Amino acid sequence: MRIISGEFKGRRITAPKQLPVRPTTDMAKEALFNILNNKYYFDEISVLDLFSGTGNISYEFASRGTQNILAVDSDFGCVKFINQTSESFEMPIRTVKSDVFSFLEKSKQKHDIIFADPPYDFEIDQFAKIPTLVFQNNLLENEGLLIVEHSKHTDLSELENYSHSKSYGGNMFSFFQQTQ
Repeated sequence: MRIISGEFKGRRITAPKQLPVRPTTDMAKEALFNILNNKYYFDEISVLDLFSGTGNISYEFASRGTQNILAVDSDFGCVKFINQTSESFEMPIRTVKSDVFSFLEKSKQKHDIIFADPPYDFEIDQFAKIPTLVFQNNLLENEGLLIVEHSKHTDLSELENYSHSKSYGGNMFSFFQQTQ
């Protein structure tokens, strides 16, 4: 995987093979950040990266100037890899080793963007828990955005606060916002 823009543009990051991850493709990541670039000043936002895996999305935000990034994953190897990588690049990424659902139930901190990349084989009720907990616990700032990455075979359009989806190859991003 590589960082596609910002201070660390072009830097390649090689994750250990044994990590239980499926990194977001460069094509999908580039398309996502083109959308976000038109909506946010990256140096002014707070980002929560759920099911962060290799930290791929967190590195992209850090490379673009985001200073407040929290990456959450339940796998010790993933958290260790993110810590090592962010330290070597001197990126401001904090990590928490936790089950994402437990973390969301207890969290009180608000974020401008919450990105979730759960396992593609989640059942729809598992996917539904993510926006439910985010909005129930008021974890987004005003104008904040929850983005859930999933397979094109999963339809999240019936979930509460769903806004729209974008498809890139086999990847989809579903966007959720607080409804007025």
